[in-house]
Amino acid sequence: MLAHATRQDGRPSATDSPGEAPSATFALAFLRWIDVIVIVAATPFVLISSLPSAGFAIGAGTWLAARLVVTHVERRAWSATDTRARAALHLAAILGRVWFIALGVLIARFAIGTPDGIAAAVTVLVAFTIEFMMKLIVRGPLVAPPPRRVA
Repeated sequence: MLAHATRQDGRPSATDSPGEAPSATFALAFLRWIDVIVIVAATPFVLISSLPSAGFAIGAGTWLAARLVVTHVERRAWSATDTRARAALHLAAILGRVWFIALGVLIARFAIGTPDGIAAAVTVLVAFTIEFMMKLIVRGPLVAPPPRRVA
């Protein structure tokens, strides 16, 4: 969960370093899943306040489900040996997440009402922003992978 099965940039992953402290791997896991932690931590405050809780629940539920499914699909994509399969899995994860979350926001809007649709959209937007920023911070600068040798 902490690192992809294979690293394309040649840098050692968090689980490959023999001298790395357990607190560093915990911090890395915390940063990678902080969007989920923020949603779970915000739930009691939304339920206590007068905010549209049904819209928040739909937004949070669709985000959590999509996040778990995308994480699983990305793991399978990184462990795939075929480049086409890897690209197809990444594309399916990206587009599947977009469609699933958009469907959840539309359901909240048209089945319950406009305030709930807005609450679902804001919940998803906040969670996506946190996840995106953490991916940029945790992964570091993007470096082109070294060319592969063909035998």
